Amino acid sequence: MSAHLTTVAGVAVDTRHWIGGERIASSGTFTDVSPIDGSTLGEIARGTAAEAAAAVAAAKAAFPGWAATPRAERARILHAVADGVDKRLEDLAIVETCDNGALLRSHRRGVMPRVAHNFRFFADWLLRLDHEDFQTRGHTNHVSWDPAGPCVLITPWNAPLMLATWKIAPALAAGDTVVLKPAEWTPLTASLLADIAAEAGLPDGVLNVVQGYGSEIGDTLTSHPDVRRISFTGSVPTAQRIAASAAANLTPLSLELGGKSPLLVFADADLDLAVDLAVEQYDNAGQVCLAATRILVEDAVAEEFTARFAEKAARLKQGDPRDEATDIGPNIHPRQVEKIDGFVRRALAAGARAVVGGQRGDGLYYAPTLLTDVAQDAEIVQEEVFGPVLTLQTFTTEEEAVRLANGTRFGLAATVATGDRERAERVTAQLVAGTVWVNCFFVRDLQAPFGGSRQSGVGREGGTWSFDFYCDVKNTVTAPKGFRDHG
Repeated sequence: MSAHLTTVAGVAVDTRHWIGGERIASSGTFTDVSPIDGSTLGEIARGTAAEAAAAVAAAKAAFPGWAATPRAERARILHAVADGVDKRLEDLAIVETCDNGALLRSHRRGVMPRVAHNFRFFADWLLRLDHEDFQTRGHTNHVSWDPAGPCVLITPWNAPLMLATWKIAPALAAGDTVVLKPAEWTPLTASLLADIAAEAGLPDGVLNVVQGYGSEIGDTLTSHPDVRRISFTGSVPTAQRIAASAAANLTPLSLELGGKSPLLVFADADLDLAVDLAVEQYDNAGQVCLAATRILVEDAVAEEFTARFAEKAARLKQGDPRDEATDIGPNIHPRQVEKIDGFVRRALAAGARAVVGGQRGDGLYYAPTLLTDVAQDAEIVQEEVFGPVLTLQTFTTEEEAVRLANGTRFGLAATVATGDRERAERVTAQLVAGTVWVNCFFVRDLQAPFGGSRQSGVGREGGTWSFDFYCDVKNTVTAPKGFRDHG
């Protein structure tokens, strides 16, 4: 076996970058470790500014040819990529589970099929992307979506391949070329995707993957004058650095950032449904930006809700994510567990009460936790923990519920549980959030806009909104006169 290949659960993964259709090594490496048991998964090529610049150059060189490729051919290739994902679904699922600790059953049944769907959806959307011409004083206006150029896509570790392909698929469909920088804690499935894309016939340089630490390659990518778009999912501080780096070139940004989303439970709600929605927030060990980590419950049902929640949460099985019976796996990294535990310790010291959990387990496993007796201005209420930690507050009126829900600097999502349709309409109209779910959670249609308000993000992606971002949208106005008659 090549020195540049590592084997994860029987699957061979190339540890080098993918630049211009070639595997490129670096002078240094970094160690990729599984959060499940701390085992080493591989020594990964550690990119430098040189590899980052080479990837942008490859994307720039490939752009004219890909941009000129007819829509139908681009769509065909994207469907071929989706076919390749389907064929390697099991490989992708087990490698990603080993790399980020999320449930294998979820990767098999939901996440990896969604990765293939991302490519199919945007391939099909491209073919029907159109805008009806309209008239202005006899002049015809025609709107077109022109490919913008090389894009830098920087993606997180909590759902590495799915979140990457939410960006890659529309960018490629739009006719752009891509430099993907995956999270250094979860680089493996991005490397497998590069192989799949090459086998599907994606031209060299259209998709490039550069691995490494953001502090070492990020600025080169985000400040590069040849980069035409930057899409980032991650933390607010990192987004601020990216925005500052991109400012010199006025590179357009799409930023999907943190959340501290509320779940509002009204007394008229179906309590069984509300409890199910609340416990669902522990999905992926709480490492979901959209998670409703602030449970807001009407006083009249707070005691019963809390008792039912504690009973249901106690039945969750935490353990090896490769086990079909496991409900909650490990958190991603020792640094993340220390961060989670620090939030909980400080909250408890400030007077919070742990109704459920409140302590760390062995390794990187943190017990599902619910804290009550927390004030609105408390750190645990205001800051994103990104772990299996929820807070519970109560309210007496609809107005108070909305005030508490909107009472952070974030605005990514919100969930409302109520049996009153008119109340649902009233409340959702007042919530500051990019997505609001009513009596459901995490229903995500790719044709809908997705993004955050306030410090949860800038811009929207999804459906035509993705093409609006990844393209230069152009309006051509044509007069009815001045043309020669060529018979």
